[in-house]
Amino acid sequence: MKTLLACLLTLVLALPAAAEVKIKEVVSPGGITAWLVEDHSIPFTAIEFGFRGGTSLDAPDKRGAVYLMTGLIEEGAADLDARAYARELESLAASFSYDASADAVTVSVRMLTENRDQVADLLYDTLHKTRFDQEAIDRVRAQVISGLRSDAKDPGDIAGRTFRAMTYGDHPYGSDGKGSIDSVSALTRDDIVAAHRAVFARDRLYVGAVGDITAEELSKLLDQLLLDLPETGAPIPGKAEVIIDGGITVVPFETPQSVAVFGQPGIDRDDEDFFAAYIMNNILGGGSFESRLMDEVREKRGLTYGVYSYLVPRDLANVYMGSVASSNDRIAEAIEVIAAEWERMRRDGVTEKELNDSKTYLTGAYPLRFDGNSQIAGILTGMQMQGLPIDYINTRNDKVNAVTLEDVNRVAAELLDPDRLQFVVVGMPEGLETTTN
Repeated sequence: MKTLLACLLTLVLALPAAAEVKIKEVVSPGGITAWLVEDHSIPFTAIEFGFRGGTSLDAPDKRGAVYLMTGLIEEGAADLDARAYARELESLAASFSYDASADAVTVSVRMLTENRDQVADLLYDTLHKTRFDQEAIDRVRAQVISGLRSDAKDPGDIAGRTFRAMTYGDHPYGSDGKGSIDSVSALTRDDIVAAHRAVFARDRLYVGAVGDITAEELSKLLDQLLLDLPETGAPIPGKAEVIIDGGITVVPFETPQSVAVFGQPGIDRDDEDFFAAYIMNNILGGGSFESRLMDEVREKRGLTYGVYSYLVPRDLANVYMGSVASSNDRIAEAIEVIAAEWERMRRDGVTEKELNDSKTYLTGAYPLRFDGNSQIAGILTGMQMQGLPIDYINTRNDKVNAVTLEDVNRVAAELLDPDRLQFVVVGMPEGLETTTN
């Protein structure tokens, strides 16, 4: 059975560039909504459940509770302890996985059609009858704390934590969703149970399903699995104010290579200029070797192996970020070049060729995201959580192509703010010290 699942997972729901993704909206008798892409070519289904709120739902003095709770969900349910639960899941050739981010907790399910009923029963117990045995709590807590100790010695993690604290202050975004060693050590079983109640509720639920399941079968499954969840969960925090003012913050750390995280206020995913900003970022530093930052910092000067920038539109705040690493004696020059390119893009905008090349790259790469049922189920859930229309997949490239040179250059001038561009540098950088704009 396990071998069969492994073989089936090598098959994908392929989407050529011209293919149309046919998404159905399914509403169960109990009122639960899901988006479905049917594909009966293989007897396999992937479902992703998204619950809005994520680690931001932690109480201020219980940081890390949602993250720890998520790690404990598969550590036993109903009358199955952790080992019995793992054996049962393996015997069904099914896979459950859980993830906790600042904005969401997701539950990803992969199952064979022939075992759907038994998998649904086990998933129901997983969601509704989680054991949270003390032995499992102690073991998973120790794993989390070990990870936190490792993070405390990682320059990239230090830079990220420092940047978040400077950017969001006392908002939950401003601290690590994994918690701290002290906060995780102090969590009790009651705290973990409370985190479970806070997250798993129907008022924040989104579902995407792909594979060998009909709308009628999915509708029945939704009610079976989810109707018994509480109607409401914990209140989602209010919007976060982005409070960075720009400048350089140096965090001394003994390492031969400094790591820098940089950023400024960003743009909302719902903003009518988002696609123009998306294209602008792709040209500036969006991950391609053709980006300006990669060309100027790596190719021309050899200051780094990689430098990237990326828009981060989150539920409660938006930032525009980037990262780079360089030797201690060259990081100052790398930062100087990045800041100069930030200003040059704001002042001069992009060229027609850069715009056209970026559109070709972005529209050509988009279909490659749809390389399997599980990936597509996650995309369907993410689309709903972002408030995107059901036809977004089929119209997205049209939106990219509709952006004009004037759009990109206007947004570059309005969005890019060199005076608020904040660099957090972790290492022993030569020629750099903490400054503010």
